[in-house]
Amino acid sequence: QVQLVESGGGLVQAGASLRLSCAASGSTVSGYAMGWFRQAPGKEREFVAAISWSGESTAYEDSVRDRFAISRNTAKNTVYLQMNSLKHEDTAAYYCAVRYTARWITTPLPNYVSEYDYWGQGTQVTVSS
Repeated sequence: QVQLVESGGGLVQAGASLRLSCAASGSTVSGYAMGWFRQAPGKEREFVAAISWSGESTAYEDSVRDRFAISRNTAKNTVYLQMNSLKHEDTAAYYCAVRYTARWITTPLPNYVSEYDYWGQGTQVTVSS
């Protein structure tokens, strides 16, 4: 069983930056692909970014590709999402997740909610315009 805890959300102005963290406990997430998703009120949860077990492969949703960066620190069992040039439309609850049913995934990286097995409780990001 894996527990994921996100942190780093907050209220910022448009153009600012935030760095989200997702710490895993219970079991290691080394060897497993991980991802970030977000969900705005009244909308479905959507893919933001994913990273392979090694960190060498990444994938992004088109609207964040040039502004966000996903990374991981295996030794700390943690994945990060660096968010730059934030826009009002980035406002949402952000969730990290791990695909625990398949190990050593490089490509294609999972980008559907149904492909992930464990989820954190989310951290709120609010961007004022």
